[in-house]
Amino acid sequence: STRYIAYDQEMPGGGYRYLRGDALDGRFEAAMDEIFRIYSDSLAVVEAWAAERWPRRDDEPEGPWRRSIKAKSLDLLRGLLPASTLSHVGIYASGQAWEQLLFRMMASPLPEARRVGGMILDELNQVIPSFVSRVGRPDRGGEWISFLEARREATENWVERLGLADRESEDAGPTVELTRVHGTEDDLLSACLFEESDASEMRIREQIARLEAGQREELMAAMVGERRNRRHRPGRGFESVSYRFEIVSDYGAFRDLQRHRMLTCQWQSLTPDLGAGIPDEVREAGVGGAYEQALEISRAEYERLRENGHREAAPYALCLGYRIRYVLDLNAREAMQLIELRSGREGHPTYRAVAQAMHDEIADVHPAVASAMKHLDTSMEPRLERMLSEIRTHHKQLAALETSKAPPGFSELG
Repeated sequence: STRYIAYDQEMPGGGYRYLRGDALDGRFEAAMDEIFRIYSDSLAVVEAWAAERWPRRDDEPEGPWRRSIKAKSLDLLRGLLPASTLSHVGIYASGQAWEQLLFRMMASPLPEARRVGGMILDELNQVIPSFVSRVGRPDRGGEWISFLEARREATENWVERLGLADRESEDAGPTVELTRVHGTEDDLLSACLFEESDASEMRIREQIARLEAGQREELMAAMVGERRNRRHRPGRGFESVSYRFEIVSDYGAFRDLQRHRMLTCQWQSLTPDLGAGIPDEVREAGVGGAYEQALEISRAEYERLRENGHREAAPYALCLGYRIRYVLDLNAREAMQLIELRSGREGHPTYRAVAQAMHDEIADVHPAVASAMKHLDTSMEPRLERMLSEIRTHHKQLAALETSKAPPGFSELG
């Protein structure tokens, strides 16, 4: 994670904390050093501005107040940090999961991914050698790695053949679109009742279909239960309904949402083509120009690396504030967990906006499911309010466009 971590100081051995080596040459390092210098200078300015904007109350201890001011400043400037920024990550996994991870790392076109994969394998061989013994065997791990490499190459070739590799600049701001829904609220209720009944699924559905609106609401409330906190979640019947979202958000928010595991997450390469946002508070603090300068340095270095044939490594140059397009495909039970957790007021405004917009989209198609998410945090702050406005404006424009294109009776969501 890069939240609440200050990157304004050089490492003990010299240099800021970012990835070096391989395709990342001296010009890359010069660009990154300049971005980190801008970040360091801006952090002091923003911190002083925040202390003046939110002065300490008489009844507020100085220590917690200073930490909150520091946290606010770090959050506002996190978008300046490049994707090459070094941070810690912990992984806990079974032997089989480690094996699959190592296959993917060894098949990566990035040499640093293969190198880290080798380091992980060395460590695992000391504690669970039997679980990873196939990784280094040419007839087992070697074949698997070759299969993954060939599959990636075939996909890239088809993308080229279909004309889907052409870059398109589209700075439309953050967006959240519900592109597909699987299942209905009756499907969900049927699945909730299935385990405790002795009837077939078809008969359960027939009984639910006979219920009046008030009875259906009563049944849904019983299946959800009295949720006193967000960890009280309904049963697995909620997994019978799923949603597919296409999202555009800044890369920093994506990395927070990417960590959720009970879902399918697919993402495109990070590029500057979808633009980047600058927090209003950053401009108010007087460092908006410096922020823009860092974004431009970042974009220029990305283009240079890409033009020099380093397409895979080029995203390392981009600041976390640049946007990325990705898909989250998840069932209603996981949607409840993600939305309630990520909408919390302690979260970063950019992913809070995504979570609240996802809830709005679900409410449009399955209002009872959305109502079950009782621990959604809708508290507002200026930055969050602005991003939600941008997302909703884009959604209205898209809906109007689709309505004008669609034949009578057509629904994208079925």
